[in-house]
Amino acid sequence: MVRERETPKQQQQVSYTVEQLVAVNPYNPDILPDLENYVNEQVSSQTYSLDANLCLLRLYQFEPERMSTQIVARILVKALMAMPAPDFSLCLFLIPERVQMEEQFKTLIVLSHYLETGRFRQFWDEAAKNRHIVEAVPGFEQAIQTYAIHVLSLTYQKIPRPVLAEAINIEGLSLDKFLEHQAANSGWILEKGHGRGQLIVLPRNEFNHPELKKSAADSVPLEHIIRIFPILG
Repeated sequence: MVRERETPKQQQQVSYTVEQLVAVNPYNPDILPDLENYVNEQVSSQTYSLDANLCLLRLYQFEPERMSTQIVARILVKALMAMPAPDFSLCLFLIPERVQMEEQFKTLIVLSHYLETGRFRQFWDEAAKNRHIVEAVPGFEQAIQTYAIHVLSLTYQKIPRPVLAEAINIEGLSLDKFLEHQAANSGWILEKGHGRGQLIVLPRNEFNHPELKKSAADSVPLEHIIRIFPILG
C-alpha cells in the first residue's frame, strides 16, 4: 500500500505515517522513498527509529540498485549514537559486505569497535579525521559523550579528571562548565582539588556499588532451596 499524498497536513505527519507503513507493509518497495526521507528527518529533527531504519536496510537487500550509500551512512551514525544498544551491529548485518568495504563504512566500523572496547581517545582521534561523516548528523558528539559517561559510571565510584576529559573529549574551561552543570543537575560531586588531581564522585548505581543490586526480589527463598536438596540427592 502506497501512502497517498493529498494534503500538506498529511505530509507533515511523516513520522506517524512511516511508522504505520513499517508496521503494516514492511516489504513493499514502494515505501522506499518514504523511509529514505524519514532517515533525513531523523537527522534534522534529532529523533530516531531503529525499526524504520532496519526496514529500509532490508528493502535495500531486495532492491540493491536503489541503495543510497549516503542514507546508509546516516543510519549507521544514528545507530552509533544509540549505544550501548546493539543497533549498529543489527544494521551492519543487513548491509552487503561489498558496501561495508567502502572507506566511509570501514571508518564507521572502526569507530564502533573503539566505542565497544572503551578506547575513547582513539575514537575521538579517528572521528576528528572523519568529521565529514559524523558531523553530518547533529548531536553526534553529545550522544557519544553520554555513552562514555555511561561506561565510566559502570566502573568508577570516583573518576580522575584526566580520565573523564579523555573519555568525553572536553578540557579546560569547557570541562569546568560541564562539571558544574553535572554537579547541579546530575548529582555529581566535585572533590576538592585542582587540575589533574581533581576527583569526581559519580552517582551510586548497582554497578559501581554492587551492594545496591542485592534485594529481596533477587534472592531465592530458603524453602525453595530446601526443596531442591531431595532432587539433587
